[in-house]
Amino acid sequence: MRFDLRDKNASEVLKCFKSMDIKDGEIAEIEFLDSDVERFGYRGFVDLAQLFFMKLLAPIKRDEITTILRFQKLNAQNSFHESGGGSEKYGVDSEFFKLDKTEEFSFLYHYQKALEFINIGSKKRVLNLGVNRGDEFRVIKEMLPYELFSKIEFIGIDYSTSAIEYAKKDFLEDENVRFFSHDINSLGELDLGEFDIIISIGTLQSSNIEFNAVFMSIYQNYLQKDGAMILGFPNCRWIDGEMIYGAKAPNYAFSEMSLVLKDIHFCKKYLQQKKYRVIITGKDYLCLTARKII
Repeated sequence: MRFDLRDKNASEVLKCFKSMDIKDGEIAEIEFLDSDVERFGYRGFVDLAQLFFMKLLAPIKRDEITTILRFQKLNAQNSFHESGGGSEKYGVDSEFFKLDKTEEFSFLYHYQKALEFINIGSKKRVLNLGVNRGDEFRVIKEMLPYELFSKIEFIGIDYSTSAIEYAKKDFLEDENVRFFSHDINSLGELDLGEFDIIISIGTLQSSNIEFNAVFMSIYQNYLQKDGAMILGFPNCRWIDGEMIYGAKAPNYAFSEMSLVLKDIHFCKKYLQQKKYRVIITGKDYLCLTARKII
C-alpha cells in the first residue's frame, strides 16, 4: 500500500494516517520529499509510527528528491498485556520475558542517571522488587568495577518462579547476588532486613498490589534510615516487541496519565515529608529517584 504525501503539512499527514486501513503486519509506503524528511525529522516520524501502533522501517530512496518511508502495522494482540494473569504471565515462556527494557536507550539512560544520583557505588545492600530475570542488576554490574560490585549485596524478589530460576543461573558466578520467588504482598515472611537502596521498576502498580499501603510498608520496614529509592512508573505499553509511548488506561482508547501521575505525586510528597530530595525523570518509564537530604 503506497501513499503520496509529498509537500504536505503536519495536519495533512496526520489526516492520512488516521484514515489508513491496514492490517497487522502490513507495510504502508509513504512518499515524502527529501525536504519533508528534513523538515519533520526522523524523530517526528518515529513518534508518528508509535501514535498509530506501527514501527518505522529502513527508508528507501526513490529518486534524487523523493524518499519512501515504510511503516509496518504492529500486531496489537501480540502483547503480554493481553495474556492471562498468574505468576507465569511474566515467566520464561511469556511474551514479557522476551522484552528487555535495558536495551531501550530511553529507559537505560534515565535508569543509569538515577543510579548515579543515589551514588550506587557507595551502597551495601540493594533490594529489587519485581526483578524478573535481573536486568536492572546487570546494568549496575556493567556500570561498576567488578571489585566494587562484588562487595554489594543484591537481593531480587519476583513472583515468577521460572524467571527467578533463570536469574539464579544467569548470576551463578556472583555470590553476592541472591534471588527469591515470593509475593511482594507478604514480604514479612522473608527475613530480609533493611537496605540502603530499594529499586522497583513497573511492579508496584500491578493490579494485585494496593499501591499506597505497599509502598509505605516497604519504606517503613525495609529501607534504612538514610537509604535511597528508585521507582519506575511505566508510561508505555509493549506491542509486538515494540515499546510504545503512553500507558493504556482503563476505559480509554488512548494514553491517559492521571493514575501514573497520582501514584508519583503520592510517593514524592510522602518522601519529601521524610526529608528526601526527590527527582522525576524519564519518558517511557517515569523514574522517581529519592535520596536523603544531608
